[in-house]
Amino acid sequence: MKNKITVSAPGKLMLFGEHAVIYGKPCIVTAVDQRIRVRVEKIGGSSITVNAPEVKVKDYSLKISDLGKIEYPKEIKFVLKAVENFFKKYQVKSGLNLETKSGFSSLFGFGSSSAVTVSTIKALSEIFDIEVGNKLLFDICYKTVLEVQGVGSGFDLAAAIWGGTIYFVGGGKKILPLKTKELPLVVGYTGIKADTATLVRKVAGLHKNNKKKVDEIFDSIEKLVRAAKIALENTDYPKLGELMDENQKLLYKLSVSTPELDNLIGSARQTGAFGAKLSGAGGGDCMIALADKSKTAKVKKAIEKSGGVVLDVKFNAEGVRIEK
Repeated sequence: MKNKITVSAPGKLMLFGEHAVIYGKPCIVTAVDQRIRVRVEKIGGSSITVNAPEVKVKDYSLKISDLGKIEYPKEIKFVLKAVENFFKKYQVKSGLNLETKSGFSSLFGFGSSSAVTVSTIKALSEIFDIEVGNKLLFDICYKTVLEVQGVGSGFDLAAAIWGGTIYFVGGGKKILPLKTKELPLVVGYTGIKADTATLVRKVAGLHKNNKKKVDEIFDSIEKLVRAAKIALENTDYPKLGELMDENQKLLYKLSVSTPELDNLIGSARQTGAFGAKLSGAGGGDCMIALADKSKTAKVKKAIEKSGGVVLDVKFNAEGVRIEK
């Protein structure tokens, strides 16, 4: 049994199906190579100490007996809720030192809270020598995320656990890793941090006030996600690009795009991208463009000229893993 371990999990980018996934529709998500690492050390005593330099948390300490009884600091809520749920589920406890280290900024919308939750629970399962398969790991993490933020479909957890590119149905009803070759995607960051929860509530409000129309949009998204799955497996980039454009039109109808996103998407299309769309909740964060390798440099330049920041991201990244 190890007393000390470091586990890492990747971030994610949504390729198709955002928002509709919350209403039981499928989506396609890919893991990205920016990773979050969590180092867990089992120590004597009855306290848990967390260091998370990226969010300016230094030596935060609490007693094991306070787990579930006090309000956790917002910056490390996912880590502490993960520990609480793991201890409760497996009836174990021990003093712990935890340290997080992020390979990406939470600004980009890459799903840092899910990656940190997955890394924490995987590390605990290793340290306490409890076998936790991928689906069980997903279920514990999903419970944790829902308890912290109240909403979510779990696609970012699936990306963090399985890695690669995944066809996913809300709540983990279906988690299907796809056989995909490399994805020639360009990622542009708008410079605006989006608030996912606010955007999810915005769409929920639209759905409540105009259920029939919004359900039709979700049904159209479902159809194109199914088509995108086939196009991805066949490496049919022109078809994928067309579906990205179609998905973007539907997201625009849900009022989650912004002038900044539209601007970057338009620039990418004008310079010959197969297609482009926002990625994630909208309201800012990132857009993605699919472009032939011969046009990648042009597309990147166009995004930068339009005020975006091109992010160096590799896709289809490996899922959660123990670091040497």
